Amino acid sequence: MLERRELADAFPNPTRRVAVLVHGLCMSDRQWTRRNHDHGAALAYNLGFTPVYLSYNSGLHVSVNGRAFDKMLEALVEEWPRPIDDFVVLGHSMGGLVARSACEYGEAEGHRWRRQLRKLVTLGTPHHGAPLERIGNWVDHVVAKSPYTSAFGKLGKIRSAGVTDLRYGNLVDEDWQGRDRFAREPDERRAIPLPEGVACYAIAGTTASSAAGFNDRLPGDGLVPVASALGDHKDPARALAFPADRQAIARATGHLDLLSSREVYEQIARWLSQSR
Repeated sequence: MLERRELADAFPNPTRRVAVLVHGLCMSDRQWTRRNHDHGAALAYNLGFTPVYLSYNSGLHVSVNGRAFDKMLEALVEEWPRPIDDFVVLGHSMGGLVARSACEYGEAEGHRWRRQLRKLVTLGTPHHGAPLERIGNWVDHVVAKSPYTSAFGKLGKIRSAGVTDLRYGNLVDEDWQGRDRFAREPDERRAIPLPEGVACYAIAGTTASSAAGFNDRLPGDGLVPVASALGDHKDPARALAFPADRQAIARATGHLDLLSSREVYEQIARWLSQSR
């Protein structure tokens, strides 16, 4: 558990503005630095935020990491060496799901950090899943049907719990408990809205050079469709309804390029500079 002395040693010059950055699948806190740019370091230099980088095992279920992140954030807020005036979270890819999961659990527990959280920004987060995992699930199903290829079906079951959560964007325990995570099943996860009282923002990447057109017709960032990254869904109960001025699409930008894009950083900085 975090303690004030440890935080003071790790952050010798803490500010009253804290930005927690949550990495994506199969990544680490070090990979926020890409092509000599780090969104956290830039926010520190330009806006006075102290960046705090979460490191977690992305192979675990999103909800397991969400619960642990909730507890860590509560300790962080309680033990931060200075009073916090501005508290924000940035999540890249799976990190955005982990952040939303933590918000859900923090709300249920009545935790202090959840009341202090002012803004949440997600970058290329598969809010409604990613096609590659759904394709992998379909291949498992087809391969298992044939006696000639069924042995290869075992290879598909190497996929981690975190990866299979990305099929539809699972956030909480009940989305996977008591289920065969490799079974070919419809989307039955609990519909969880954006956290109440938090200004939420979403950035999607597209490999297209122009972001003009309908979101569901634009190519995604190579891993996550534009519509999923922006929380769009045909079912109104599942649509996240990010306000139009809190959405952005980065042109000619791949999934990892969301971490190094100047256009993406400038959009984040504009949003975090606003009073609300």
